[in-house]
Amino acid sequence: VVYHGRPGVEATATSPQSLLTGMNLFLKSLEVTFRRDPVNFRPRINKKGSQKDSEQKASGNYFFYDDGAGEDSDVEDDDL
Repeated sequence: VVYHGRPGVEATATSPQSLLTGMNLFLKSLEVTFRRDPVNFRPRINKKGSQKDSEQKASGNYFFYDDGAGEDSDVEDDDL
């Protein structure tokens, strides 16, 4: 669930959604993009205006989720 509005004044909640969809919507409202560190897999915030930030914003992927299981993983986005 992602909320939009002004705290303490008015707010609107979205319907429940998957982790990936919800994080993308939330981070888009903050104009922030995340990536996974390739060494320790921790989430990292991209520097505003960096090449990675620009690429992710252009593709609409503000939150990069990779569980490390590869493309053959049976885990669906809704299972997270």
